[in-house]
Amino acid sequence: MNFDSQNVFLEVEDYSVSHQKFKLLYNEEYDILKTDPQPNATDLPKYYESEDYISHTDGKRSLFEKLYQVVKTKNNSDKVKLITKTNAGAGRVLDIGCGTGDFLIAASSAGWKITGYEPNEKAKTLACNKNVELVDATEELADASFDVITMWHVLEHVADLNAQIAELYRLLKPGGKLVIAVPNFKSFDAKYYKQYWAAYDVPRHLWHFSKKSIRKIFEEQALFLTAVEPLTFDSYYVALLSEKYKTGSMNPLKAFWIGFRSNFSAMNTREYSSHIYLLKKDL
Repeated sequence: MNFDSQNVFLEVEDYSVSHQKFKLLYNEEYDILKTDPQPNATDLPKYYESEDYISHTDGKRSLFEKLYQVVKTKNNSDKVKLITKTNAGAGRVLDIGCGTGDFLIAASSAGWKITGYEPNEKAKTLACNKNVELVDATEELADASFDVITMWHVLEHVADLNAQIAELYRLLKPGGKLVIAVPNFKSFDAKYYKQYWAAYDVPRHLWHFSKKSIRKIFEEQALFLTAVEPLTFDSYYVALLSEKYKTGSMNPLKAFWIGFRSNFSAMNTREYSSHIYLLKKDL
């Protein structure tokens, strides 16, 4: 994919850590945005060094964090039901970017054989303390060894998309399923909040996807889109953070209204705040 440095879609600030500003460059062919500049591998970890980066903690310090953990539990239950239905039963699942391991624990309770990969040391320690089986690198895993691979809000953090997708293809069994969840910059809440939209989350989010971009980049490596599902809770969570970035306060009533409007709008446009993409490796 080529990006013209002059084709700037938006300029966005890192509101949670560095307060640096980044450009979002647009590629029309793929309908995708790229964060510019993208931090190198050495610098990137410092942008995750925040107690507010909630997906790397089991934090319950505030009402917001307590609510997040409750919703996470419900979401994990729904995710397990989805992968079980997609696979027509339990099998072997790899969760890349497994965070603190709670999805894998829920999957194990439903009969799945679980493996996780998590690069963040803090989250990795929490997962290991819960006896979740983790690998240090996916390269150590055997070819065609998983029925399902999941990446819940992880693909947008990956620097080399082509290499990652090739690795996913290698690890999936023939007919295996890939489940990818990412934010959608074409949603109502993204358009409403613009540069304050929390799901841009620069520079931790290196890429910003649409339905077209997901279909196209995976199809090029023989992984084919079979279905798209909404993540309806995401619009409310993202709206809360977006309100905070825009006004300095989460404004829960306003955020709930915008989240509701986003989901209501998506009933017609099919452009939800986040989507789950189901893809399949051919037999």
